[in-house]
Amino acid sequence: MSATPDPQHALTQALAWRYATKLFDPDAKIDEADWSVLKDSLRWAPSSYGLQPWRFTVVQDIGLRAQLREAAWGQAQVTDCSHFVVLTSLKQLDAAFVERHVARTAEQRGIPMESLARFREVAASNLLNGPRFQTIGEWGRRQAYIAMGFVLLAAAELKVDACPIEGIDHAAFDHILGLEQGPWATVATVALGYRAAGDKYAAIPKVRFAEADVFDLR
Repeated sequence: MSATPDPQHALTQALAWRYATKLFDPDAKIDEADWSVLKDSLRWAPSSYGLQPWRFTVVQDIGLRAQLREAAWGQAQVTDCSHFVVLTSLKQLDAAFVERHVARTAEQRGIPMESLARFREVAASNLLNGPRFQTIGEWGRRQAYIAMGFVLLAAAELKVDACPIEGIDHAAFDHILGLEQGPWATVATVALGYRAAGDKYAAIPKVRFAEADVFDLR
């Protein structure tokens, strides 16, 4: 099977166009309209039970970015991109967070909270009172990666360059961002902006396994 994406499909074209940008043009900034869409792609991403156990820290302060670059092994994307997003997730889940989601659901759907009693019971049974609670931090991190995928796809659609970065010192990021004593912990980051003309990786062909190697049809 061909490894070449279908050139006729707009989504496939966007996926073929994108790459993990190594050099950003520090003078090229994402406009407010596109940034609004990128924020929406994070906020509207799906999550288990719809609980959204994440927060997205957008670091614009130059001094903070410089510190975070050091904690990211000197990767220039941190300081040179237009928008730098740190994805964080809950260290632990508690009944208050579930209740917050229940209240928000009742408010937005215009229904009584009592009608969500079964949902509350099932979520609590699985996430708070069941064996999953022992690894709930890992559960939260997996949810954050779903959001990362959504913003990468949205960026490609908008022709905004992006680079997902998880090669960082997570503890240092938490310290720099003042997260150590709070409920949130760094998961990964995404640099967003526009490629520099000299980024040689922009022209390198993508390498992907053939469909037969990655799809198991049964």
